[in-house]
Amino acid sequence: MERFRCKTAASELGSQQDTELPEIKNFSSSWSNGMAFCALIHSYFPGAFDFHQLDPKDRKKNFDLAFRVAKEKADIYPLLDVEDMLAMRDRPDWKSVFTYVQAMHRSLRSLE
Repeated sequence: MERFRCKTAASELGSQQDTELPEIKNFSSSWSNGMAFCALIHSYFPGAFDFHQLDPKDRKKNFDLAFRVAKEKADIYPLLDVEDMLAMRDRPDWKSVFTYVQAMHRSLRSLE
């Protein structure tokens, strides 16, 4: 069930532009390097940054960028803290990630 919800959320959020989303398998490790957050935000605001120049290994930069652009462009309050995401390494709390992605989904859908 979680895998279905991940794919549904990712496909709905990513359908706005042709940004290629990273593979989303769950709400934990799939979001651990910030690339999925960046891809979702970039799909709605492609001019905000060059997604293809991002480095999955630069997790802090990716989280900072995604959370900042979400706040600036869509007034999405960052429910996750960059430092917490970094501390959780490759296994962020899936419930926290799910909650933030759900908030992003609601806000971004209202922009359509």
